[in-house]
Amino acid sequence: MIKFIAWIKAFRLRTLPLALSSTLMGSLVAYTHKVFDVKVFGLATVTTLFLQILSNLANDYGDTQNGADHDGRKGPERMVQSGLISLVEMKRMIGVFIGLSLISGVWLIIEAFMDIDWRGLVFFILGLASIAAALKYTMGKNPYGYKGLGDFFVFVFFGLVGVIGTYYLHSHVFNWTVVLPAVAVGFLSAGVLNVNNMRDIESDRLAKKNTLAVKYGLKVMRRYHLFLIVGALVLLILFLVLNASQGTMQWMFLFGFTPLIFHLKTVLSKSDEELDPELKRLALSTFVIVLLFGLGQYLSV
Repeated sequence: MIKFIAWIKAFRLRTLPLALSSTLMGSLVAYTHKVFDVKVFGLATVTTLFLQILSNLANDYGDTQNGADHDGRKGPERMVQSGLISLVEMKRMIGVFIGLSLISGVWLIIEAFMDIDWRGLVFFILGLASIAAALKYTMGKNPYGYKGLGDFFVFVFFGLVGVIGTYYLHSHVFNWTVVLPAVAVGFLSAGVLNVNNMRDIESDRLAKKNTLAVKYGLKVMRRYHLFLIVGALVLLILFLVLNASQGTMQWMFLFGFTPLIFHLKTVLSKSDEELDPELKRLALSTFVIVLLFGLGQYLSV
């Protein structure tokens, strides 16, 4: 029973709503454009969950291996560092989720395109890149998360690839306006990582994990965080203006930004030790914003 609970903690279920936000945004926009495929939605959701859990397991393994998980670290307890799960056990489970991600991803491609043509090949390569990004964030000798590149990769895979890719799997066409909500979700996702890095700034500095927060300090990262949140809001508004949607219901997503007013107040003024609750607030707010954005679009069609 103790081991089962340890694995559930290692999966870090609280991160899943944020991971699903990109898939959900791409699917909801596809639905309002009348190109929604329920099978694609289901398989894209499952694949995203597998990839996020893979990322969480690899992060647990890599940060212990590279020394970032130590007694002075803030945040949730890591399972390998605690000794509840061994490095060998974690490595095996990482292998399991690599396999699950590949199986689910290939099934998704076949379901979307009914064949493995050039589009399927492109998405297969993107899938392999997603797996590699999940692993190399903290694993290996030169993890990119230790070089301040985590924000960029989160923006690309949680934003651009997640939203635009999901929309294309539904529609088989590229709609340039979908880039706007994709960038918005990417900004909000990068914001979650930024809060995490600001919270861990001292322990990461000790472990030589050179996140953007370690490189530039809290003052700069607070300004960066404000840019991400406000930028996401502006981009979603611009998407609605360009698509000329009708009705007041399309603006209901603005209610999802209300908790972020208090979130920004905390991030911009409190110490790094007080930031942990803001991770959950921003992650859940992102999921709610996406839901309300899609619902508002549906009700305004």
